[in-house]
Amino acid sequence: MNLLNATVLITGANRGIGLAFAREALARGARKVYAAARDPSKITLPGVVPVRLDVTRPDEVAALAAELKDVTVLINNAGIADFGGFLAPGSVESARRHLEVNFFGPLLLAQAFAPTLAANGGGAVLNVLSIASWINRPLLGVYGASKSAAWALTNGLRHELRGQHTQVLGLHMGFVDTDLTTAVDAPKSKPEDIVNAALDALESGAEEVLADEMTRQVKASLGTAKAAYLAAA
Repeated sequence: MNLLNATVLITGANRGIGLAFAREALARGARKVYAAARDPSKITLPGVVPVRLDVTRPDEVAALAAELKDVTVLINNAGIADFGGFLAPGSVESARRHLEVNFFGPLLLAQAFAPTLAANGGGAVLNVLSIASWINRPLLGVYGASKSAAWALTNGLRHELRGQHTQVLGLHMGFVDTDLTTAVDAPKSKPEDIVNAALDALESGAEEVLADEMTRQVKASLGTAKAAYLAAA
């Protein structure tokens, strides 16, 4: 999927990885970039078209899909990441919040925009996932479960959308240096590096991108007796 002259919709585009996606899509020659956020007034990047969207609201998703009939690339980036494992106080409520944004959000967007992508030749869907799709620790236990669900969603959508020639790309990475990870003391990638790896993969026709070395190591371990998800932290 070539970004040159593409029309791109990015959710959660007001900060972090979403903002980096918007910048790089413009740099790669996208014809139009819709930058979506709950509060579009916070989107100040020159050259994008700010749009209001709460990905947990089916009515807002449907209204946006009815309005934006020129989208050829959907980037499901909006997400939340709260700390805590499954036995922590409030974990059930936290799980519901995470699933609403990190799983049901991309599902709603994919359902709403699949007909538009088909009408425009197929296009592409890029889902922002995580190394936590495959490993789970108490620090981000509930978050990890939501990203595992989003990985399953991505894999299912890939097959369901193949018949209409829509490329579906899953992006996995470890910690990224954004305001969501300021309290995390661990190595972090630059958002620009993650985004460039993702868009290089998208333009090459890939279906999965492992954007940093730690993620590549974890993925390689999954088929072994020492799979990373079994190891103690």
